[in-house]
This record gives sequence, structure tokens and C-alpha cells, in this order.
Amino acid sequence: MYRVIILDDVAPEGLALLDAAEGIEYEIRTGLKGDDLRQALTEFDGAVCRSGVKITAAALDGNRRLRAIVRAGVGTDNIDKAAATRQGIVVMNTPTGNTLSTAEHTFALMLGLSRNIAAAYQSLQAGRWDRKHYMGTQLADKTLGVVGLGRIGQEVARRAVAFGMRVLGYDPFLSTELATKLGVDKVETVVDMLPHVDYLTVHTPLTAETKHLIGRREIELLKPGARLINAARGGIYDEQALAEGLRSGQLAGVALDVFETEPCTDSPLFALPGVLCTPHLGASTEEAQTQVAVEAVQLLIRYLTCGEIRHAVNMASVDPKTLRAIAGHVNVAYRLGRLLAQWHGGPASACQVQYRGEVAKEDTKLLTASFCAGLLENLLDEDVNIVNAELLLKERGIQLTEQRDSELGDFSSSITASISSDGATRTAAGTLFGQKMPRLIRLGPYRLEAYLDGILCVFTHHDVPGIIGKVGSVFGAHNINIAQMSVGREGATPGGVAIGVLNLDAVPTTAAIEDVLGIPSIQSVHLVQLPPAGQLPRWLQGLV
Repeated sequence: MYRVIILDDVAPEGLALLDAAEGIEYEIRTGLKGDDLRQALTEFDGAVCRSGVKITAAALDGNRRLRAIVRAGVGTDNIDKAAATRQGIVVMNTPTGNTLSTAEHTFALMLGLSRNIAAAYQSLQAGRWDRKHYMGTQLADKTLGVVGLGRIGQEVARRAVAFGMRVLGYDPFLSTELATKLGVDKVETVVDMLPHVDYLTVHTPLTAETKHLIGRREIELLKPGARLINAARGGIYDEQALAEGLRSGQLAGVALDVFETEPCTDSPLFALPGVLCTPHLGASTEEAQTQVAVEAVQLLIRYLTCGEIRHAVNMASVDPKTLRAIAGHVNVAYRLGRLLAQWHGGPASACQVQYRGEVAKEDTKLLTASFCAGLLENLLDEDVNIVNAELLLKERGIQLTEQRDSELGDFSSSITASISSDGATRTAAGTLFGQKMPRLIRLGPYRLEAYLDGILCVFTHHDVPGIIGKVGSVFGAHNINIAQMSVGREGATPGGVAIGVLNLDAVPTTAAIEDVLGIPSIQSVHLVQLPPAGQLPRWLQGLV
């Protein structure tokens, strides 16, 4: 008999599934914390929670029984996933449950903003009949910019097309084929769409790259009178810049469901006209809460009774012995994904991973998933690991292929990965020295040997004397130490195009990169940031 604890209020439809499940009993214990929570978790095999309870490392300390925690929702920030992994506890979430509700709320904000609904109702409450004061604008024939076309962004795009809007979309991993199917005109950068949109909505994670993605500079690039909506994550818009844009008249309206600091009851936006705000209600529908509760219970039942793992955010569906045997190559594949995501730097339509030598005899599906996880890790608004990475890639219309050749090449094992889009392909290959030392052995047509960790500066140049010395002098002048250096040329004959890879001890400044680009014969410079030497992906830590 398996025992399940319900730590937060969940929809009754989820509890009904537990009532009907054979071999499972459950208890509802909400509001637990501290020692009470820690003790309770030791009494159960599985747990279902929402965002109310905080499952910390202390709450899991010493637990030898709990096997799985399922979050009825998307975010798992309230669960210490590293601690759960170390304890051998699977953490799963329900990433699809609130998709439609959030997309609909985005549209509700857009419509409410366009027709001044909240302000008009407030005027009626105040005893006024101000029809002329609340002149609105229709959505039909307007242009909507969508930043981030994952599940929610795609649903917003579909609804916008149905409303007769033109949709511009930016997502570095949206294929041309899927964009066409959605009726979306792809753009290469966010900046490219700004002068053309009447409305802008964002559906991306909040990362270092997306924090204040839209600030003063970007607002100045917008068409005057644009309206901005955010039902994704607070902080993607610079709220102070939004207020300034409204005061200046550059923006006609702002609608927010999320804020940089939550709960938010005091904002410079709240007192301004043209503003519509809600207290993070994107997933707050009866249907969404029912769906995430049902999905969470189903995930837990299947895991406890069948051993099936789906939507795990901290570990793979593979036994620890197998994972330990190939952990080094899992790390190589992951780092190649991280490298290509940054070196490629644009939308992709296809990915290919090739295995040669001894590694081709291993569980390459797990390695391919690791590559996908590295490729997507810093781009999506959800936990990406070797369980869900391939699914997330395919949801963006990106074709994934895998090839294996057990015949030995120049190395006993090697992994070659490539990303293609619009006829252009970026390729990188890696191998493993010893058991724990990933190495880069090829970039495009160039053979070389470089450390596959830390801060990499990748530059192409004409193969003429003095280039390496000049690049070293530039970084020296900017007080940036070069830890390792590798160069490669396409063939054996000098004088063509060559490539250099520098492992740096610090991230170079923009000025340093510009100075390198200013060296005659330098063609391109790319900065790539990889995990430090010896650091495994977070979903692999604690398993090997």
C-alpha cells in the first residue's frame, strides 16, 4: 500500500482519482512547515503540492521513504530540487495545465486595455456617463508582436490570427515551417519587430538575458501609441520605463498580470491612465486548477504503481548504474548543446547528433536528450532536463535526428552536433579525455583541441602571421587573462580562413570584444559561456 500526502488545497477531481486508485491511500495535511513538515514527509511515498508549502532541504533531510513530489502547476521554485535529487526523490510538474488559461488571460488584458473596460466601469461607479472619454481601438488589422512562441505564445498567436491581427513572432527556436503553420511572420530579433507593432506581449522565462528586455531604449523604438501586455514573468518589462512611456505619450497602454516584486500593491503604474493590472491571475481558472490537479495525481499514481516518470524536472528515467557509466559523455553532449545555442545564436529548423566509436554502443537517446537540454536550458520558461528536452524542442517545430557509427575514428569516442536553419549549419564536435574531461575537437570545418568549459572566445580570421599575438595583446590591455588557447585551420595549407578558441579567466567587456573585431583580418568574434570544469548539469548532480 502506497501512502500519499496532499500538502496544499487541490481540486476535488484530483482527489477523486486517488479515491479510485487501487493500492493507494492518502491524507490531506495543509499548512505544514518546519519539523512538522519534515516529520510528515517521512511517513509517505509520494506528495502532491502547489505553491503554498515550501519543501526545503531541511524538510527532506534524512528522508528515506519519500519517492516523488509532484507540483500541481508549472513552477517548482518552492521545492529544493537539488536536495530532492540527492535524496533520490523524483520531482515532477504539470507544464501544460495552465496553457490555455494564461493565453486567454493575455487576450483578456489586451481587449480590456483596448476598450478601457476597467476605467469605464469605474466611471459608472462614480456616477459618470463618459462615452467620449473612453474611446477604444479594435484589434482587427492591428499588428501584434509575440516574444516567445512556446506553448502559451503559440496559443496567443492563434487567437490573434482569429481576431484578424497580423502577428510578428520572435523565438530563436521557432522553425519557419511552424511559423507558417501558425500564421506568424518571423523576425530575427526583438528589436526588428518593435517599430511595427501596435501591441506587444511576452511569453519567455525571466533570465539574465530577458530581464528588462523592454526598457527605455526599446520603448523609444516602438510605434507611438503602442500597448504592452505581460502575463509571463515580472521583470521582463522595466516597470519604471513603462511609467515614463505612458507619461510621455509614447505608450497608449500597459496591461500587467505579473510584477517585478510580488505581491505588488504599490506601483508607479497604478495611478496612471491607460493601465490595466491584475494580481497574477493567469492560471487562476477553475479549469486550469482542475487540470493541474488531475495531471499531478495521474503522474504520481503512474510513478508509484508502474515506475513511469514523466515531466520530471530533476532526474532522468534511467537507472543510476547506466547513468554513472555514461555520465562523462552525457556531460560532453550537454556542453555541446550549450555551446551551439550561443555560437549559432539564431532560429533553428533542425538539429543532428552523430555518435562515433565506443559511445555509439551506449544509450545514445539519453545523450541526445542531454544535448537538447544544453541547447534549450537558458531559453525556456521551465525546468529543462534530459526527460523533457526533446519534447520541448519538437514543440517548436525543430526536427531532431540521430546517427550512430560504432567504427572507430580519430578518437575512441566522439560526439558531433549540428544546428541548421535557412541553409546555414553550425557544427561542433567533442570527446572525453579520461573519465571527466570534456574536450572540443572541431568547430565547423576546423579541427582543433580546446577545453570545453568556462568562458570561451571563438574568433575566425585570415590565416596570416601575428593574429594570435594581436588578440592576446588586446585582452592583456583589458586585463583579461588567457588560460588556454587553441587554433585550427580547415586544411593543411596556410593562408585561408582559420579559427581560434581562447579560454578566458573573466568575461570580456564589450570594449574588449570591439577591440578584437578592430584587428585587421579578424572576421567574427563570439563569446560562449559554459559551466566551469568539473561542474555537471544540475539534473545530473547527485546521481553520479
